[in-house]
Amino acid sequence: MDKIKEAADLILKSKKVFALTGAGISTDSGIPDFRSSTGYYSKMDPALALSKDRLLNHPEIFYKEGYKILEDLNDQEPNGGHKALAKLEELGYLSGIITQNIDNLHAKAGSKNIYEVHGETRGTHCMKCGKEYPFAVMREKVEKGEIPPKCDECGGTIRPNVVMFGDMMPDDFERGARELDNTDTLIVVGSSLTVSPVNFLPNYVDHLIIINNDPTPMDRQADVVIHKNSTIVLQEILKEIESRK
Repeated sequence: MDKIKEAADLILKSKKVFALTGAGISTDSGIPDFRSSTGYYSKMDPALALSKDRLLNHPEIFYKEGYKILEDLNDQEPNGGHKALAKLEELGYLSGIITQNIDNLHAKAGSKNIYEVHGETRGTHCMKCGKEYPFAVMREKVEKGEIPPKCDECGGTIRPNVVMFGDMMPDDFERGARELDNTDTLIVVGSSLTVSPVNFLPNYVDHLIIINNDPTPMDRQADVVIHKNSTIVLQEILKEIESRK
């Protein structure tokens, strides 16, 4: 049977379906896959560029390197893959999304129930008093040479709402994991499933659909594996499901 139809069949017969997305879903939005040979990490060490230590102790370097990645992600737009997942949720076939991405594109596409397990680049907050600011405020301060940017209320340091290397995982991770306790099927999109602890999440469900350009460690456990462009595949799955209404 055609793999698109197999995926649609599994989604339609499942009581609860969730998606787990990684960097691969955003490449068609012009964002390089962090793990690819042409991605951001080919030019810098991510464990340093986006580390909590560099953010706090070497801000002048952080705002030359790691911050530039966050700034770039903040300006991108969702592609057909993000929109297809949002439509599946709107139609009631998808209960929500757990994403490793910090690019905000699921929210921009219209998805509602999103667990951002590595944070997001829409906002920032003061590490001292907790006051929240939109990312644009941080950008304005950095462009004026205020490094690190300071809180207008208490003078504390403002930081991005992104999980840096060395940070604790956010509440969204635990909440997302709990969602999978009663999920039948997980659609993995654009994730290499090599980054811990997110790569353990597929073990929570009975059925797996994996959509990724390259093989993953979980391919053998999946019901359906499609090694093709995720934008095209998700749009085709959506079209197949809509044709059966």
